[in-house]
Amino acid sequence: MSKVLCLMGPTAAGKTDIAVEFSQRYPCDIISVDSAMIYRGMNIGTAKPDLEIQTLAPHRLIDIRDPSEPYSAAEFCTDAIREIELSLSKGRIPLLVGGTMLYFRALQEGLSTLPSSDPVVRAQLEAELQQEGVQALHARLALIDPSAAQKIKSTDTQRIQRALEVYAMTGIPLSIWHQEVPKKLPYNFVNMAVIPADRAILHSVIAERFKKMVNSGLIEEVEALRAREDLNASLPSMRAVGYRQIWEYLEGYSTNDEMIEKGISATRQLAKRQMTWLRAWKNLHNYTTIDNLFWTFKN
Repeated sequence: MSKVLCLMGPTAAGKTDIAVEFSQRYPCDIISVDSAMIYRGMNIGTAKPDLEIQTLAPHRLIDIRDPSEPYSAAEFCTDAIREIELSLSKGRIPLLVGGTMLYFRALQEGLSTLPSSDPVVRAQLEAELQQEGVQALHARLALIDPSAAQKIKSTDTQRIQRALEVYAMTGIPLSIWHQEVPKKLPYNFVNMAVIPADRAILHSVIAERFKKMVNSGLIEEVEALRAREDLNASLPSMRAVGYRQIWEYLEGYSTNDEMIEKGISATRQLAKRQMTWLRAWKNLHNYTTIDNLFWTFKN
């Protein structure tokens, strides 16, 4: 089977730098696995590679959606498979890089053939969310699909709405859809993870990076997005770490200092969730430095 490299790791671990160097040493094509970098106009807060880096090492699946548009794990799989096949057809090595672990799992383990989002149903659910609140929607889900409701937090508006949407469109509970046997892809996935040896150092890097983002214009970036009539705080794009905290700050719900602390805390929580995924990942090669990663790959 064709080899597909997967470079994972928590946010701020330096995955982009490693991927770029990888692409300079080996005939690799970088394919982004990041649910926020897909959005155009969201550059600073996503730590998106700048034009210079992308000229040196092009990244696929970056800037492929407007922030007003939804994007699912199923759509990612379709896009990623297309890019993988294109890379392989040229005799090169696909290098998937990012921290959206759900996307990695969906690609490697498969997804049920869930129906695409319906704008009409989604708009109705959004209106109900505003009128009734997320707790009411979660209670409704518990009646329709107790299994799904047990797994989905009562504050997770995105997943609650999706579960209700699937049921409204098909009459079949989401938990039943998930019982379908996933389709395996004909690739040899080589899973590599760069995991900092010292958690305190990672936390320090996260804090400094977020402050640097703010000083580099992240607030202004969110202001420009917030000025658009077709964007609101409930969209998946605007719930991305950093963007959500600054949106709330611009709404007057926090001070500048509070926003920075919340942004840092949310980023650290994201890193913690990513580490939880990685600890449970099968056949994962863990590395603490770029040098031993390259040595292992070469040998």
